[in-house]
Amino acid sequence: MSYLTLKTLHLLSMVLLFGTGLGSAYYKWMADRSRQVAHIAVTNRQVVLADWSFTTPTVILQPISGVAMAYLADIPLTTPWLAISLGLYCLAGICWLPVVCLQIRMQKLAEAALASGSPLPDAYWRMARWWFWLGVPAFTAMVAVVTLMVFKHVPGVAS
Repeated sequence: MSYLTLKTLHLLSMVLLFGTGLGSAYYKWMADRSRQVAHIAVTNRQVVLADWSFTTPTVILQPISGVAMAYLADIPLTTPWLAISLGLYCLAGICWLPVVCLQIRMQKLAEAALASGSPLPDAYWRMARWWFWLGVPAFTAMVAVVTLMVFKHVPGVAS
């Protein structure tokens, strides 16, 4: 696969990762703020579906395409901007994995509350707080990764 093809896939998957992540977070957060169980249940279902359909494939494609581009460009993974990017990507992943588990658990709680006509339990709101606060470092790390990718130093290329 050519460098240009890898770069295109890398950029498109980054856009999809950011768009899906930020969009899902926004709609879930707004649904939770509404306190309407039916709205929350539907939104949680869609957020989990979006994570499986869009976020998970891009989370896998990003490091594969990035490392492949580094290999083709003969850039060592120990190059500071790249090593820092990989570390931040791992940090985001460490935050994202529990978020996925929390989303699935919150989806089940919301659907159970909707089916029984009861309010969401306190456990849902505790998980929602964890979900939000785990998203902050994950999103911040990904913004930093993109910033490093855009402003990286490439020998022989004018900035």
